[in-house]
Amino acid sequence: MTLFGNQLDMEENARKRILCPLDPKHFFFIFSTVYEDQLAKHLKKCNSREKPKPDFFIQDINAGLKDETEISEQLVPISSLSEEQLENLIKKLRKASEGLNSTLKDQIMSHPALHDALHDPKNGDSATKHLKQQASILGNIEKLKLLGPRRCFVEFGAGKGKLSHWVDIALKDAEEVHFILVEKVTTRFKVDGKHRKKNSVFERLQIDIQHLCLNKIPLLSKEKLPVVGIGKHLCGVATDLALRCLVETYAASCEERNEEPLAKRIKNDKTEKEINTLAKEGNEKNVPEKWTPVAGIVIALCCHHRCDWRHYVGKEYFRALGLGAVEFHYFQRMSSWATCGMRKTALEASDISTKRKDKPNDDSEEHDDGRHGATDDGAESLPGFLTVEEKKKIGHLCKLLIDQGRIKYLQQKGFSPALQYYTDPLVSLENVLLTALPSRSTPETTA
Repeated sequence: MTLFGNQLDMEENARKRILCPLDPKHFFFIFSTVYEDQLAKHLKKCNSREKPKPDFFIQDINAGLKDETEISEQLVPISSLSEEQLENLIKKLRKASEGLNSTLKDQIMSHPALHDALHDPKNGDSATKHLKQQASILGNIEKLKLLGPRRCFVEFGAGKGKLSHWVDIALKDAEEVHFILVEKVTTRFKVDGKHRKKNSVFERLQIDIQHLCLNKIPLLSKEKLPVVGIGKHLCGVATDLALRCLVETYAASCEERNEEPLAKRIKNDKTEKEINTLAKEGNEKNVPEKWTPVAGIVIALCCHHRCDWRHYVGKEYFRALGLGAVEFHYFQRMSSWATCGMRKTALEASDISTKRKDKPNDDSEEHDDGRHGATDDGAESLPGFLTVEEKKKIGHLCKLLIDQGRIKYLQQKGFSPALQYYTDPLVSLENVLLTALPSRSTPETTA
């Protein structure tokens, strides 16, 4: 018996263990490897295996075109630029920003749906800040008359889904309200699973916005509900992907299927003058039912240093200013100065940056105070000839210029966009809200 047992041990020791080729990190402790002779069996059930793609997954459908003129060799860290090179970049930035209103309108709002939550004594400082932002976003959604029945709210970068949660609470028993929550990573402690109301439907899609085709989602293709795109701190490139997903991939495809855009539908029912008269007289209930593929967009912006020239929707705007991929690269890196400037010393900045590098930022609610914005071109590597206040102003100018490109893009696509402050900078340094409603005029022709 002992001899037989020793033989089994020898055979066991002779078997080779290897890491999973699909994901070497997904095993734990003693199960960090798999027997080589059992690899085929493991790959069939491995959670990291490639799964069949849903119909709404279309590779790179919302991606921008690659710019063949971009020369990556030119792109060095800002800390490696000479003082003259950096001064030239700042001159270009200031010239391109001439005429832009750098002081946005305050639209800091709240909503009764969050009253009890905001005044809960159990709230910590972080929870209160998140609730104030959610309340203001909700208040702005309502101000734009986007909070109502018979529509689908698509929350991009949904994280735990708390923004959709509060929209649903605010709508109470409104009919035919649907929520699609888009998040590319697995998220713990989701709140959308708690909603089981009869009149609202929650659907979570784990997909990168870059590959999301909204009109292939069965709910939208069948119900024909107008979409409201929302997001709380949608990081850098994700904002551009979401805008393209809404106004090109979805809205354009609806029009191709002979579904009338908003302006034409209004004119078919009543003249624009009649509609305006009714609205001014307070007879909003008599205004004809309006339908448009995208009823509106309300997105809190974030992390401009994570933008990407390929996917940026404002390329035409930059090119019209004589700017290109190289300038965009440095401006998006310099945009982090708007928040890094809050740090008092290089030592403090270095310490904060080191701590942040090891902390993942997948959850949208873990990085929205703006103080996470350190990059390799952060405060500790800023040039000495600029004061802290000057660096902050330059960072804000970079953000404004990038956002202005998004504004021009939405205007070209037939929307009336706006930028506004939606929360106090003491609540969040990333405090700009992008909103857009369909224009009643014919969309401008894209050059």
